[in-house]
Amino acid sequence: MTRHVRFSVDPNVAPTVADTHPAVRYGLLEEDGLVYVTQPFSRDKTGECYPLDQVRLLPPCYPTKILCVGRNYAEHARELGNEPPAEPIIFMKPNSSLLAHGGEIVYPKLSRHLSYEGELGVVIGKRARRVPADRADEVIFGYTCVNDVTARDLQQKDEQWTRCKGFDTFCPVGPWIVPREEVQLDALRVCTWVDGEKKQDAPVTDMLFSVGQLIEFLSAFLTLEPGDLIATGTPPGVGRLEIGSRVRVEINGVGCLENIVVAEQD
Repeated sequence: MTRHVRFSVDPNVAPTVADTHPAVRYGLLEEDGLVYVTQPFSRDKTGECYPLDQVRLLPPCYPTKILCVGRNYAEHARELGNEPPAEPIIFMKPNSSLLAHGGEIVYPKLSRHLSYEGELGVVIGKRARRVPADRADEVIFGYTCVNDVTARDLQQKDEQWTRCKGFDTFCPVGPWIVPREEVQLDALRVCTWVDGEKKQDAPVTDMLFSVGQLIEFLSAFLTLEPGDLIATGTPPGVGRLEIGSRVRVEINGVGCLENIVVAEQD
C-alpha cells in the first residue's frame, strides 16, 4: 500500500501550517523512514530519506477548503431526529481546524457535549469544475480518514454549523493518503472506536450520495483545487467524547487515525 504523507522537518511546526513553510515536505512512508518526493502527491523520489523520529507528521494535505457533507447516512440522520436529505447538505471547516494523527483534540470551554464523527476523506488531485459523477475518478487523488469533531450542544443552539464544527483541532485527518487506484471503494467500512469500544461500523455503500455524486454536486458550483478535502459524512453511532477519551477512526485499506481529547487551557 502506497502511503503519501505530509511532514515537517521542524518538530515545532504547527499542524495547520501552509505548504509555503520552508520546513514542510511531502513524501512516501516506507520501512526505513520518509522518502522526500519532488512535489505534492508525486511518486518521484529525490533520494532524501528522513528517519521517523526526526520529523513531525502533519495532516496529509493542506486544502484550500474542507468540504463536509451532513446527514449522508440515513440512519445517522434519523438518530439525530432528522429526515434523510433530498440532496447533499454541504458545510465547510476552516483550515485552522486541521489536526494530524496523534494530535490532541481540544475540548473547548464553550461546549459541554463533544462528539466524534468518523468519515471517509476524499483528496482532490487536480483542478476541476463541473465534473459528472461517472468521471469523478479522474479528479480524485486518493483517500484518507477524517474525524468531523462536533460541539453537539452548539450545533443544536446555533442556526448554522460554522461554530460547532470549526473549533481549532476539530478536523483530525490522516495519517496518510492512499492513492485512488489502490483502494476498492465499495469494499470500505468506516469504523470508530472510543477507548477501545467500537461505536461506528458501516460500509461506505450505505452513503445516500456516493463519492461521484458528491463531486458532481460540489463541482457544479465551485472549483475543486488539488489538495482539497471532502469529508463524505458519518455513519450512525455518533456519541460523546470526554476529556481523556482516545478516539480512533479506522477504514480498511485506507488507514487508522487516532487522537486523544484534552481540556482547553487558558
